[in-house]
Amino acid sequence: MKHFYSHGKLLLTGEYVVLDGAKALALPTQKGQHMQVVSSERSGINWTSKLHDGSTWFSHHFELDQLRTKNWRSDQKVVETLQHILETALSISNISLTENHGFEITSILEFPRNWGLGSSSTLLNNIAQWLDINPYTLLSQTFGGSGYDIACATAKGPICYQRSLENVRVDPVAFDPPFKETLFFVHLNTKQNSRESIRHYRGLQPEKSSALIESITALTNKLLLVETLNNFEHLLFQHETQLAKVLKLSSVKERLFPDYPGAIKSLGGWGGDFILATGDTSRHDYFKQKGFSTIIPYSEMILH
Repeated sequence: MKHFYSHGKLLLTGEYVVLDGAKALALPTQKGQHMQVVSSERSGINWTSKLHDGSTWFSHHFELDQLRTKNWRSDQKVVETLQHILETALSISNISLTENHGFEITSILEFPRNWGLGSSSTLLNNIAQWLDINPYTLLSQTFGGSGYDIACATAKGPICYQRSLENVRVDPVAFDPPFKETLFFVHLNTKQNSRESIRHYRGLQPEKSSALIESITALTNKLLLVETLNNFEHLLFQHETQLAKVLKLSSVKERLFPDYPGAIKSLGGWGGDFILATGDTSRHDYFKQKGFSTIIPYSEMILH
């Protein structure tokens, strides 16, 4: 049996603008996704997906013919999506399936599917590791996106991520704020569709804005050096304000938590998943009273 593992992700700075070349600060999470692969004499791929509690949420046997054609036989969205990923990955790789050689694959998430920590990116990266192919190539031919989540999958800690037309740059960074005990993540009880978020951004920002890219990159660089919570909160406010103008959307604090005394920052696509909030543990009750009960301290969420 072969085993593969990829970390989840959160994007602290550069959401949306990372697509156009801004430097982003990305945080790999402690929880991710496992994938176990066992060779089988049965043709095709027998796939099982399990949740963090050990229960099976999806299973399907992909016949050999299914993996050789684009004429999908099922109307199930999950089946179609996974089939597309497997077909694409196998077409890139040097591995070929035969009538007497297939695989039993089990994928196991360590976090709930609706958390938005990268159930898709960790899956893609695990498949890329298994087939020994470039995960960024697989991403570009399936889901698309900036690729920061792929970079987080194998990172050992926080990274700065920046992409250009030619390549991507991934730099490990020593982001370990001395005030991290006052940082925590709150789940907004809804999952944001990354591709819809990108389409919204592209519709409003069809061309690169060099001024915006430079500004977000500068904020990322400043955050790496910040030493006090007050300065950190100020930089988060600046970032949210700039993106709100570009996206023509209200910030999450304006929309949901206008009376919250600390700072609040969207992470990734605006509208769902986790937010970062500042404050001591006594402020957790503020969010719980509003119905947001999934609250995770920074030190328990982020890989460091």
